[in-house]
Amino acid sequence: MPTRVVVLGAGFGGLELTTILSDTFGDAIDIVLIDKSDSFVFGFSKLEVMFGRQLPADAHHPYRDIVKPGVRFLQTTVRAIDPVARHVETDGGAFDADILVVALGADMDPAATPGLVEGGHEFYSVAGAEALRDVLPRFERGPAIVGVCATPFKCPPAPSETALLLHDYLTARGRRQDAEISLVMPFGTPVPPSPATSEALLAAFAERGIRYVKDRLVRALDPARKVAVLNDGSEMPYALFLGIPTHRVPGVVVESGLAVDGWVPVDKRTLATRFPGVYAIGDVTSVGTPKAGVFAEGAAKIVAGALIAQLRGGPQPGPYAGAGSCYVEFGHQRVGRVDVDFLSGPKPTGNFQAPSEALVAEKIEFGSSRLQRWFGHGPGVTT
Repeated sequence: MPTRVVVLGAGFGGLELTTILSDTFGDAIDIVLIDKSDSFVFGFSKLEVMFGRQLPADAHHPYRDIVKPGVRFLQTTVRAIDPVARHVETDGGAFDADILVVALGADMDPAATPGLVEGGHEFYSVAGAEALRDVLPRFERGPAIVGVCATPFKCPPAPSETALLLHDYLTARGRRQDAEISLVMPFGTPVPPSPATSEALLAAFAERGIRYVKDRLVRALDPARKVAVLNDGSEMPYALFLGIPTHRVPGVVVESGLAVDGWVPVDKRTLATRFPGVYAIGDVTSVGTPKAGVFAEGAAKIVAGALIAQLRGGPQPGPYAGAGSCYVEFGHQRVGRVDVDFLSGPKPTGNFQAPSEALVAEKIEFGSSRLQRWFGHGPGVTT
C-alpha cells in the first residue's frame, strides 16, 4: 500500500505540500487533502474585492479544479484529530494517516471584541470582505478607523494597506475631504523587522493625512456612542470601523491536544510536532514567523523535503529559515515589497523595495504562478 499523507487545510501550505509530493511521487503516494471550503482565495484578494477592484466570483479558485496524480481533495469539516494514532474524523468519513500534516490556519473571532459584530466590520474573512463591498459605497463622511483588536494577526502589512487603499477609494469618489482616516496598530512602527518599509509607510501616511496610532489595540466598540475604546482606556470616535479581529487556533485543534498556549508548537527547523509523524505548518503554529501565506508555503517546502528524504532516502532538507517576500499596497497604483527573514539569524531582518509599477506586475505574476502550479491553470489575478 502506498504511504498515506493526510493534509488538513488547503491554503498556501496545504496546496504547496500536496503539489510537491504529487510532482515527486505521482500515483505512488496516497494524498488526502481536506478543507471545509470549496475554493481557495488569496489573502490579498480580500482587499481587491472589498474595494471593488475584483469581483467576488473571480477571487475564488475552486478546489474541484485540482487534478493531480495521487491527490484526492475532499470538501468536508474536520471534527476530531487524534495525533497519537494519526486518525482524523470528518463529516465525510474517517482517515488514518502514515503522515499527518495540520495546516488548518487561524479562525477569526469578531465576537471576542465587544461591540465589533454590532458596531463595526471585519475584512479578514472572505465573507467580511465581500460584505464591505456593499458597505463602503454608503460611507459619506466622518472618522474612519482601521484597527487591530488583538495579536497575533495575519499579514502584518494589511492594516496599513487598507488605510492607504481607503484613502484612494474615498479620493476617487470625492469624499476624502469629508473623512478622517486613522490606523490603530500594536507596533511602534508599521513593519518592525524592516525600518525602511516602516519609514516609507509612515511617509505615505503623512502625505495622505492618515493618523498612525502606535502601540495600541482596540479593546471594544461602543456602538451607541460610536467610539472605539483602546487598551489604554482612551476613546476614538468613528463613523466607519474596519477591524482586524481576534485570531484563534481552530477549536478542533485545541480539542486534539496539539495546541499549547493558543497555537501548535513545532520544531522550528523541521515543523515537526511532539507527536511522531505529525507536522504543522502555517498560521496554526507558533513557529515565530508572521501568519501569512508565503511563510506557510516555505514551511511546506521543508516538510515536503523531509518526507521525500524519508520515503526515498537521501539527505534531509536544511532548517526552515522563516524567510519570505510580502507585497505591500501603497495606493496610487504602486506596490512595494519587503523581503524578511525571521529565523536564520539572531533577529528578524527585512529589506525593502520601493513602490513601483514593476512590482504591481510582479505581484500579479506571484498569484498567477501559484494558480498555475497548484491548479494547473492561471485565471486572472488582478491588483
